[in-house]
Amino acid sequence: MNQPNKETKEMKKPKVESYDIAKSDETLHLATDLAKFIKENRLFQNIQGKEYVNVEGWQYAGSRLGILPVVEHVVNISTDDEIKYQAKVNLLDLRSQLVVGAGFAICSNREQGKKYYQEFAIASMAQTRAIGKAYRNILAWVIRAAGYEPTPSEEMDYGGNEAAAKPAVPTEKKATMKSSREAAPAAEAEKPEEPSGSVRYASAKQKEEIIRLLNNPTITRQEKTKMLLNINRFDEERAAQAIDKLKKVIEEREDGQSAAA
Repeated sequence: MNQPNKETKEMKKPKVESYDIAKSDETLHLATDLAKFIKENRLFQNIQGKEYVNVEGWQYAGSRLGILPVVEHVVNISTDDEIKYQAKVNLLDLRSQLVVGAGFAICSNREQGKKYYQEFAIASMAQTRAIGKAYRNILAWVIRAAGYEPTPSEEMDYGGNEAAAKPAVPTEKKATMKSSREAAPAAEAEKPEEPSGSVRYASAKQKEEIIRLLNNPTITRQEKTKMLLNINRFDEERAAQAIDKLKKVIEEREDGQSAAA
């Protein structure tokens, strides 16, 4: 008599939807899915006639493989006449809990087109580049199989649009350059100051919990994709808020389904 209930419970268990990078047939299926997703969402830049995938596209590919980036550090290495940040990102395989890749990147306001960028934008672009670089080191062939250039668009030195770093009107010469608060992403500029040169991004444990909740059957594919594309912009507080919100949404939807039944 208990067998049907056991099967029902097993059917309700969330499953991580991902491919296995070690199986070529699965990753080729991923390349097909990736090509469609990138095209439909315009997650690429056309640079001198070639198409380069934005970091959001690389993140989508990684999430389908169960591989998420974890920011190890964003360090302020500025000088008196230059705003400069270095970032390191590790890639965590959620199934094995092992680090399977890493990427380093630097961004400076001495680069072409970045003379008047604010400090938070330089720090943010260093992180974005490090994420793209980390994924490129292990997934370049998947992006190539999807029909795109195997270099993240953020690594290209060109005068195109960069969503993570927008030009700003220059402020007083050094008023913001040494402010540790400006090292955080733009949305976090009003938060209390962090220790100089550090940004407290969401932890690997928080990201794993978000992924677990996103795989609940009540969460739509659109909702899941949207949050996955933004997960690496979350700091610890925003990640905690996202977890609480997901739990509340899941509980409400499950209660609604029970009532309807």
